[in-house]
Amino acid sequence: MKDIFKKGDKKVYIHKIKEEDIAAFHGETVHPVYATFALARDMEWGGRLFVIDMLEESEQGIGTFIEIDHKSPAFVNEKARIEATIEEIHLHEIICKVEVTVADRVIAHGRTGQKILKKEKVERLFNKIKNG
Repeated sequence: MKDIFKKGDKKVYIHKIKEEDIAAFHGETVHPVYATFALARDMEWGGRLFVIDMLEESEQGIGTFIEIDHKSPAFVNEKARIEATIEEIHLHEIICKVEVTVADRVIAHGRTGQKILKKEKVERLFNKIKNG
């Protein structure tokens, strides 16, 4: 794992909200707004941007948790600004606080966690679970 970031470092990702990001389950639209599950994906991606830069060839990142406080709706074609800030790097886990805004509105905030592990370790863990 490359030691290139520190507490307080930031990454920003802009996501234009699309039809496939709206709150819909099994083909039925609940609300035509940015779904919490799509927001979770994009918040995790914001934190993963650090992980991508930190990976060595033999490593990969894996999500460990996500916390979201979804405050306000956002609509298709609006641009969500996802800002991830490193809160802590402990051993091989990166914890980020994440804030999502649309224009001047905070629509969500939360935290994400990801670990950087050797690819072979991840494969072993998955195989152990899969094969009982």
